[in-house]
Amino acid sequence: MNDKLDYSRLKYDFSTIIDRKGMDAIAYDAVGQYKWGFEPGAPKKGFDFIPMWVADMNFATCPAITREIVKRAEHPLFGYFNYSDAYYDAIISWRRPGHPDLTREEIGYENGVHGMITSAVQVLTEPGDQILLNSPCYVGFRADVEGLGRQSVYSPLKKDAEGVWRMDYEDMDRKIRENDIRVVIFCSPHNPTGRVWKREELEQAMDVFQRNDCIVISDEIWADIVFEGHEHIPTQMVNDWAREHVIAAYAPSKTFNLAGLVGSYHIIYNEELRKTITKYGDRTHYNEMNVLSMHALIGGYSEEGRQWLNELNQVLEDNARLAVGYIREHFDGVDVSMTEGTYMLFLDCTEFCSRTGETIDQVIQAGWDVGVGWQDGRKFQGPCHIRLNLASPRTRIQEALDRMDQYVFNRK
Repeated sequence: MNDKLDYSRLKYDFSTIIDRKGMDAIAYDAVGQYKWGFEPGAPKKGFDFIPMWVADMNFATCPAITREIVKRAEHPLFGYFNYSDAYYDAIISWRRPGHPDLTREEIGYENGVHGMITSAVQVLTEPGDQILLNSPCYVGFRADVEGLGRQSVYSPLKKDAEGVWRMDYEDMDRKIRENDIRVVIFCSPHNPTGRVWKREELEQAMDVFQRNDCIVISDEIWADIVFEGHEHIPTQMVNDWAREHVIAAYAPSKTFNLAGLVGSYHIIYNEELRKTITKYGDRTHYNEMNVLSMHALIGGYSEEGRQWLNELNQVLEDNARLAVGYIREHFDGVDVSMTEGTYMLFLDCTEFCSRTGETIDQVIQAGWDVGVGWQDGRKFQGPCHIRLNLASPRTRIQEALDRMDQYVFNRK
């Protein structure tokens, strides 16, 4: 069912279970808080909690990052500063060969990918305008759009005969025209389905957007977490049109689990578009980098960071193969596709619920009762779905699967 990864050959530690409770981790400390969605609370007595909801990792980050932070923190002054040459050089080096001619002028700091998306939406649209997204859809995109008084228009992804999620280009084209859409939010690799788009798929999507004179906001925060046999192709590098009409967002936060430090960046090649976007950030003064965030990026975007990431991707793919194989073998009526990147799985429980008469609420609650802290897929436009985070030590993933088997999908 699964060729298990030989952990003894890894240089870095992805096996230790780290206690994060009380250490600034939403994955643990926000359990039961309604603001994070359908999170029913602590498990029943006798079950410890396995966090499989919010998209962060339960692995220690790359040692080069902590060394850089500690080194900088040893200097006792933290006043105003300029972004260093080392910061830009690290990004340029890391993003090659995908961006072969990237320069520092085309890079701009962003206080998170959400900050970039919302500022771009503010600049490029007016209240009431409609924006195209694919569904299933990352829950934050809807908030970014509708929280600013714009409207979301969804073009559903469809599974083909092999269970691979595909874009429906005709539907995308029709909805753009019918709704007079001028801005698209794109996700590559895709969350929550885990698709890593192939070049021909990106070319067809860009053709649709070009025909309709759209600007594309491309969230590529998952670009580094891609599994064997797949390649992340920067959306801007698909063709000349995409280079001039795509605003791309990147960050080390998913790659190295640095969301708590806050620090993303955009790449915008079109000078006029870049000035339009950055002018908003300059006026509102919301884009102010944390000096420790800068040094964290420099530490991560290093040769050691590449080595650590290579091992991380092996671990995550191993977890995904374990989970997909187990689900297909044990959970009758639960449909799942093997992820090509990210560390999320999107479970379709439609057949299971239809066969058993259980609601998706009951299924989700049954998991949380035994410490399986998974996430309601309806937040991601999946009507009877669950999103599952696999970024934990393999022993935790196995334990979670065993609990799902015994207490959720095959309970007596």
